[in-house]
Amino acid sequence: MLEAAHYTVTAQRKGSYALPAEYDGEVNQAVLYHAVRAFLNNQRQGTHSTKTRGFVSGGNQKPWRQKGTGRARQGSIRSAQWRGGGIIFGPLPVRTYRTELPRKVRQLARRSALNARARESRLYVIEQLAFEQPKTRQMTELLEKLGLGGQKVLLLTTEHRPAVYLSARNIPGVSVMRYQDASAYDVLHAQALVIEEAALGGEVIAGPAPKAKRTAKKTSPKATSRPAARAAKKPVQRPAKPAKPKKKGSDA
Repeated sequence: MLEAAHYTVTAQRKGSYALPAEYDGEVNQAVLYHAVRAFLNNQRQGTHSTKTRGFVSGGNQKPWRQKGTGRARQGSIRSAQWRGGGIIFGPLPVRTYRTELPRKVRQLARRSALNARARESRLYVIEQLAFEQPKTRQMTELLEKLGLGGQKVLLLTTEHRPAVYLSARNIPGVSVMRYQDASAYDVLHAQALVIEEAALGGEVIAGPAPKAKRTAKKTSPKATSRPAARAAKKPVQRPAKPAKPKKKGSDA
């Protein structure tokens, strides 16, 4: 079972969050490749178009006669070997790049992408993305507190939240969508995921208890009386003895 960092509404670290059984840590690289390839193919509109020699204007007559000029025979100046001529076997708008994947393959790719971000510790669980009104500054401060400033971040909400979407719309690299709408490509394209707690359905792991503040030690009466006792033990300086009088006749 994988765990993710758990944060409060104000982006304060709360502890850890046990991810649900869907996050088993397995990443299928082959399925991710097919999922990303199918997503990028489906983004192509297929509106490319080129003109063959039949659609290029001009070239209705031979540029020169068939024989006698010494040059190679030419039938039209709109042939493929001429500058401005038609294109042989060029792309036409009739082609479609639509790539379909089985439903179970898409589910496995999405689960593998989420596991990849969880194993990299790039998945953050927040209690709720609550915005009373759209505020880009509030969203920027929230991402800065999470340490995700200047990165490509995908915010996954439980339901559609217009205030959250409008708050992140003007921030480069930040996108918002519902958790169930995120595809494997959306998850891999983002460098970090911020998911609401209610969207996951896991369990909260209590963090370490906060350390109690140390209080100042109370001084005991014995400690206060020690300096006075030391001062009392000091010997009292005695007065100097008077000099003895000199004996008479000692100067002779």
